Amino acid sequence: MPSSGQQICERYLLQRRFGNTAASRQTWLALDAHHHDKPVILKLLAFHPQMQLEELKLFEREAQILQSLDHPQIPNYHDYFSDEQDVLWFGLVQDYIPGVSLQERLHRGDIFSEADVQHIALCLLHILNYLHQQEPPVLHRDIKPSNIIWGEDDQLYLIDFGAVQNQAALTGVTFTVVGSSGYAPLEQFWGRAVPSSDLYALGATLIHLLSGISPIDLPQQNGRLQLPEAVAVTPFFRAWIEKLVDPIQEKRFATANEALDSLQQQTLPKPPAPLRRVPKPQVSDIIIRRNLTSRSIVIPIFGGGNVAGYGCAIGCWTLLLSTFVGTFLGLYFGLSGGFALAGGITLLVLGFSLGQKTEIGLKRDRLSIRRKFCGILFRKRFLLRKDILGVFWLQSNLSNGLVVRTENESLRLRSGLSDQECLWLVQELQDWLQDR
Repeated sequence: MPSSGQQICERYLLQRRFGNTAASRQTWLALDAHHHDKPVILKLLAFHPQMQLEELKLFEREAQILQSLDHPQIPNYHDYFSDEQDVLWFGLVQDYIPGVSLQERLHRGDIFSEADVQHIALCLLHILNYLHQQEPPVLHRDIKPSNIIWGEDDQLYLIDFGAVQNQAALTGVTFTVVGSSGYAPLEQFWGRAVPSSDLYALGATLIHLLSGISPIDLPQQNGRLQLPEAVAVTPFFRAWIEKLVDPIQEKRFATANEALDSLQQQTLPKPPAPLRRVPKPQVSDIIIRRNLTSRSIVIPIFGGGNVAGYGCAIGCWTLLLSTFVGTFLGLYFGLSGGFALAGGITLLVLGFSLGQKTEIGLKRDRLSIRRKFCGILFRKRFLLRKDILGVFWLQSNLSNGLVVRTENESLRLRSGLSDQECLWLVQELQDWLQDR
C-alpha cells in the first residue's frame, strides 16, 4: 500500500494523500525527481480481482484525453505508467495546482456574491467551450465544487477528468453511470450525456455556491432544481441559471458558447414564437368546462360536428338492422347467414363505438375516462398524469380519433371526430399535460 515517503517508479516521491477515496483509488501530491522535485499530482488505480474492466477503461481514457488537451485552466498531462510491487498500480501524472477547491471554500463558510458566481460561471464556460469544440466533443461529466480549484494565482481550474468521455464513444449500447448525484442531469444516468449535460452540472454548482446548500438537499419543483427565493440575485441571473438546469435538455442552452454569450450580454435568447392556437370548431357539440382545479371534456353521441360521423353511425345502425333481419330470414328459410352475421357484428362494434357518450375528466394528477351508452355508465378508466407520454390524433379509413399513450399501452379516447375537433382536443389535452 502506498505511503508517504515512498517512491513510485523510482521517480515520484509521495508526499501527501488527498481525499478519503477507496484504498484502490488514491490521489497523492508527489515530487518528480526527473524535474528537480517539481510538485505533481499522482492518481493511482490498483488492479484487484474485484475490479470492473470499465474502471480501468475510464482511467486509461482520462489519460488519453488529457494528453490531447492544451488549455491553461486544465492541468497538464505528464505521464502514464504501471508499477508492480505488492500490487499492480496504474498511475496518471498531472500538474499540481496550488490553491483550494470551491468545496473547501464552502466548508469553511465562504460566502459567494452574485458577482463572484458570475465570474466563476464565465471562467468555466470558457473551459467548457474549449472542451466541447474538440473533435469529437469532450464531456467532463462530473462538474461540481470539489473539482474546481481556485488557484493561488486567482485563476480557476477544472480538475478530475476521471469521468471524462468523448461524445463519439457514447453511441454504444452499454454504459457506466458516472457523475455526482445532485449535479448530473437525468440523461447522464441513462448513459446519454450531451454537451448541455455539463451545462446542467455547472448550473447546479452555481446554485450550490449561491445558496450554500448541496443540490441533493435542495427542493425541486417538477424535477427542476430550485434556487431558494431567499438568495438575492438579479432576475436575469436567476432566469439564466434556471435555463442551465432545465430538466429537459432541449430547453437548456444548446452550447457553452450560447450560454457564454447570453451571460456576457445579460440577455436571454428570445423564446420561439408561440404556435397559432386551434380554435373550437364552429360546428361541434363537444363541451369543455373549466374551473380552478379541473376541467372536463364531454363528447356526445356520434362525436361532435363530424357530419361523416353522424352519417356513418346512422348508416351502421340501418345496415345493422337490415343485416339481422336478413340473417333471421335466411336462417328461417334454411339459408346460410354466416356472412351476414359477421357483417352485422362488425357494424355493431362500429355503431357501438360511435354511439357512446364520452366524458374525459382532467384533474391535477390524473385523467379519467367515463363511457356511457344509452345513459348507462359501462366503462371507466383512470390514468395518472405522470404516466402519460402524450396524446395523439389517430387517423384511419373509417374515422378519426384520439389516443393517449403511456409507456405500456395506447388507449383510444374517442373515435368519430372531425379533423378540426381532433386538433382542438389534442391541443387542450397537451396543455393540461404541460401545465405542471
